[in-house]
Amino acid sequence: MLKLMSVALGLLLLSGCASYGVIDNDDLSGAESAQAYSLHSGKGRRDSGDIVLTLAFSGGGTRAAALAYGVMQELRDTTVVVKGHRNSLLDEVDTISSVSGGSFTSAYYGLYGDRIFKDYEQAFLRRNVEGSLIRGLFNPLHWFSRSGRTEMAIKYYEKEVFHNATFADMQRQEGPLILINASDLSYGVRFSFVQEYFNLLCSDISNYPVARAVAASSAVPVLFNPVVLENYRSCKGQKPEWLLAAKKRAANDPELSQIVEGLESYYKEDKRQYAHFVDGGITDNLGLRAPYEIVKTFGGAKSYIKKIGLSRPNRVLFISVDASTTPVPKMDSSRKQPSLKETIGAVSDVQLHRYNTDTMDLMDKSLTRWARELSKGGKRVKPYFVQLGIKDVSQPGEQHYLNTIPTSFSLSDEQVDRLIKAGRELLRNNPDYKRFLASLGGAR
Repeated sequence: MLKLMSVALGLLLLSGCASYGVIDNDDLSGAESAQAYSLHSGKGRRDSGDIVLTLAFSGGGTRAAALAYGVMQELRDTTVVVKGHRNSLLDEVDTISSVSGGSFTSAYYGLYGDRIFKDYEQAFLRRNVEGSLIRGLFNPLHWFSRSGRTEMAIKYYEKEVFHNATFADMQRQEGPLILINASDLSYGVRFSFVQEYFNLLCSDISNYPVARAVAASSAVPVLFNPVVLENYRSCKGQKPEWLLAAKKRAANDPELSQIVEGLESYYKEDKRQYAHFVDGGITDNLGLRAPYEIVKTFGGAKSYIKKIGLSRPNRVLFISVDASTTPVPKMDSSRKQPSLKETIGAVSDVQLHRYNTDTMDLMDKSLTRWARELSKGGKRVKPYFVQLGIKDVSQPGEQHYLNTIPTSFSLSDEQVDRLIKAGRELLRNNPDYKRFLASLGGAR
């Protein structure tokens, strides 16, 4: 990533010209598309009536994508009996929320389902994506391009990974709801690529390329230009009912008030003709706060479950896959003053890990509260929060190895293999996951 950033900055200085975002989102023209990819568009299609299962994939380049893929392999190979039917636990997943590197895995599964286990490793995990992007940056045709470095990455993702697929293609699949999340660079809004958020822009998500959403979710500032969407005016006369209802509830809720204020910023027509989206990890590197905010905005767990068309469950399971690393800083082995790179990295790591800890605590408490909300009569809904991270790898030598894997889009086969294995073992050995399986009578 640092190499790619250095090349990008050098060519930026060489060109000395401004770049402009390519607009590729359609005007909604006053009515939501019947085929829009939305929270309610897949109503009940994976509803077992027993389990609500959400996965959250963090950022971290190919490292995050591979770790998440390993967890998905383990879920695929875990068979459980739900209400008399034997199913793969992966088929019970209702929602996947992702940021940055994790969004490549979630989007691929959302588009292609179990095909991910046949060709995703070659399509992305084992491909030198970073090398291809660097070679593209050295192409003189890109030096003076006014469309920016991100467009080059998008074209690569469209051709080599997502094959020009749109959200209409994802809508036609029978998989879980995929929440690809990015950060609004101007207002810090967490933005999910579903129709409900596109409604705020008076835009139809149906024909929007999945590669652009993933590029926005992983667009590290400076290294990549923001992905730009036009904020149309065709429907600005009336705000969505869910947003108006959230604003009423926010009167005595400072946190909800802040969320609503950010979402309402898209109605500042004189100031927000365009919206610029960058790496989702900036506002939430775990992919957990997006589903949290959506549930909160829609009025709680009961309202959200109804919105997405699921039955009241007996169990609610959240699995968080955190690919962040905690490498040992070299600065402490010398009295030499740390470099600018080391200083920036250390400050960023401290902020990231503290914010991640707060997010985990918030989700743990929220999940317990949601389970109480969903409980009815004498029947208690049981919450399970499974937290998986490289820090949880039990073998010290293996944990050290995984901690040295960089945030990159180019990993060796050995690094990919060991990350996939780690994802599987972390899930299989997690005590909360074992407790969840035991509640179903164990894996078969």
